[in-house]
Amino acid sequence: MTAAPTPGQTVGPFFGYALPFDGDSELVPLGRPDAVRLTGRVLDGAGEGVPDAIIELWQLAPDGSVPRAEGSFQRDGYTFTGWGRASTDRTGRYSFTTLRPGGPAPYFGLTIFARGLLHRLFTRAYLPGAAPAGLRSLDAEADDRGFVFDIRLQGEGETVFLSYTHDAVPL
Repeated sequence: MTAAPTPGQTVGPFFGYALPFDGDSELVPLGRPDAVRLTGRVLDGAGEGVPDAIIELWQLAPDGSVPRAEGSFQRDGYTFTGWGRASTDRTGRYSFTTLRPGGPAPYFGLTIFARGLLHRLFTRAYLPGAAPAGLRSLDAEADDRGFVFDIRLQGEGETVFLSYTHDAVPL
């Protein structure tokens, strides 16, 4: 008996054109005084950039609260929703304009969708020095505009990926 493929098995190269929307990676405007950038690359096991991937970002507000505002798909330039989506370019690079997350161990929750992945992957990019002991590979690096966090899908230096129960929110 042959089973029909499920949606998770038929993921194709459609992320780059089917899911982006205006302002998707700009949680706040770039010119906002407290705006920071989170940027990096999605890399395969050979260290090559993965084009046509989508990174979703979930984060706490700067005061450590969970944003409850609606409007993630229709950015208005001032409402902070704590969620965004960025496509990778031909070299696997992604970038978000956002606010510095708050909380006792501040981090950006990241979800990765890419061709060849049957299921999405979850990870975290902690602000420098905030990752729990033993997970220092999840520390983002500071740069002059914000933070840099590369996501290596497999191989040497593979990013630590997390699992959640079906009803948990990756925050």
